[in-house]
Amino acid sequence: MIYSAEVEHMCPVAKGAYHGPAPIPEEGRWVQAKEITDISGLTHGVGWCAPQQGGCKLTLNVKDGVIEEALIETIGCSGMTHSAAMCAEILPGKTILEALNTDLVCDAINTAMRELFLQIVYGRSQTAFSEGGLPVGAGLEDLGGTMRSQVGTMYGTKAKGARYLEMAEGYVTRLALDSDNLIIGYEFVNMGKLMKAVRAGGDANEALEKATGSYGRFADAVKYIDPRDE
Repeated sequence: MIYSAEVEHMCPVAKGAYHGPAPIPEEGRWVQAKEITDISGLTHGVGWCAPQQGGCKLTLNVKDGVIEEALIETIGCSGMTHSAAMCAEILPGKTILEALNTDLVCDAINTAMRELFLQIVYGRSQTAFSEGGLPVGAGLEDLGGTMRSQVGTMYGTKAKGARYLEMAEGYVTRLALDSDNLIIGYEFVNMGKLMKAVRAGGDANEALEKATGSYGRFADAVKYIDPRDE
């Protein structure tokens, strides 16, 4: 250790009481985090790239400082999906400090990692007050039984109004309009259920029928439109 001349000639003053860092909540415990291994929790971070062309939601399940589970969800950028594929291989097994200082290929994913790191090391995780936290595999619960991200895609113009293209329930096939041409419901196809039935060897038309549902006052519509064709 090198000290400046000014410091070398200073009179030593004893340090007072040391109480350590403020405790943070972690999986139902209060922890004075001093090492990376002191950090545990499951939480989420959202990131974006410099041109803000795409975004990423990152979910990590950290146990004793090590990432045991990672869920990477992306939107808006085709290249980001390939970055997410690499990220899913890179993150598990790393400590959160290693992950923070690892190039996760895409700026949006790197930013999500930064935001998530800030939450988890300050005790703001989703599992801060959950005794024992959540088991590895809990990240998949965000996707539901169909293992698909919750995606919403809407489009609208002043001239022609709104178009619902995809809702959390699924891919929108028809919009229901009333006598004033106001949207009162929609029909959707749950893509997860559809693909699961098709993979099982079922008839595609039957699978499509079983995976189709509706929301709102769909049955009361005066007119139905395809949001992609009209």
